[in-house]
Amino acid sequence: MRRVCLLRISAIGDAVHALAVVRAIQQAEPDTELTWVIGGLERRLMEGLHGVRLVTFDKGAGLTGFRRLKRELGGESFDLLLHQQVALRANLASLMIKARRRVGFDRERARDGHGFFVNQRIEAVSGQHVQDALLSFLEPAGIAQPETPRWELPISDEDLAFAREYVDETRPTLTLCPVSSHALRNWRPERYAAAADHAAERCGMQVILAGGPSEFERSFNADIAARMKQPALNLTGKDTLKQLAGLLKLSQLLLAPDTGPMHIANAVGTPVLGLHAASNPRRSGPYSSLKWCVDQYDAAARKYLGRPAKELRWGQKIERPGVMDLIELDQVTERLDAFAAQASAQ
Repeated sequence: MRRVCLLRISAIGDAVHALAVVRAIQQAEPDTELTWVIGGLERRLMEGLHGVRLVTFDKGAGLTGFRRLKRELGGESFDLLLHQQVALRANLASLMIKARRRVGFDRERARDGHGFFVNQRIEAVSGQHVQDALLSFLEPAGIAQPETPRWELPISDEDLAFAREYVDETRPTLTLCPVSSHALRNWRPERYAAAADHAAERCGMQVILAGGPSEFERSFNADIAARMKQPALNLTGKDTLKQLAGLLKLSQLLLAPDTGPMHIANAVGTPVLGLHAASNPRRSGPYSSLKWCVDQYDAAARKYLGRPAKELRWGQKIERPGVMDLIELDQVTERLDAFAAQASAQ
C-alpha cells in the first residue's frame, strides 16, 4: 500500500472524523502518499494538513464538478480507495477515482447503490459511533485501530492570535455555537441566554457567541445576546472556520446542538456540552465528551415515535417541531455546574 485515496466530501463533522483516519495512517505508515477528495468548505478547515494532498470536489457544480475532479486526478491510479460516504453524489464522484481496491461500507449502512462502487466492505458492526465506523476502514488497510483517536487539527499561529484577541485567559471561557444547519436541532434562544447567564454568574465564565455569516445565525445569536443579563462577546460572522477552531482551542467549554463546531471542539481537545434530542449522541455526538451532553433522544423517541430509542433504526433522526424543547434549562445548568466543579478540583 503506497498510494491511498480517501473520499469524504462532507460535512464538517464527518470531515473531522475522517481526519482521525488520516492521522492513524500517517502514524502507522508514514511513507504512504495520501490524497483526500474533500468538499470546498471542509477543505478550508483542513488547509495546512501536512503530508496530504487535498483535492476539492465542488458539490454544487453539477457535471462540471465531476469533470474537474477527473481532470485534477489526471487518470492516476491508487492502491486503495477508502470510500467513506454513501450518498449518491459521493458514489458518482468515486467513479473519477481509479483504484485497485475500493473499500466501502457494509451492506446495512450502504445506500444509493454504494455497493456497486466498491469491491470490499468494512465489517458490519451495530451501534457504532460515526468516528468508530470510519476508523473501521483502517483494518482493510492493514492498520490497527487506535485505542484513542488523534485528530491534531491544523491551526496556524495567526488563527490562534485572532482568538487571543478576544479570549480572556484569566478566566474560563464558554463559547456558544447555538445554530445548527438543521433548524429543528436548535434550542430556544431564551434558554441559551439563561444558560449563558448561569455560566457567567455562577461559574465565573466569559461568554462568547460564534457562528457563520448567514442572516439567520446573526439574528439568532443577536437575540441570545439581547436576552442575556450578563455581557457576552458576539463574534458571529467575524471569524473564519480556522479562526473558530483557534477560538474553540482556547475555550474551556463549548455549548452547542448537534452541529459541526462540536466536532471541531472535540478535535482540538475542548469539552463539549452537547444538546441532543433530535439525534442520538452515542452515534453522532462529541466523541470525547459524551458525559457532558444532555441526552433527550430516548424521550424524543417515546414522545414522537411511540417507542424507546433502542427500538429505532441506528442513526434515525427525530427532527420534529418542538423536539428540542425536551431539553430543560435545569438539565443544562446542572451540566455547567458539574463541569465547573470538576475544573476547580483539578
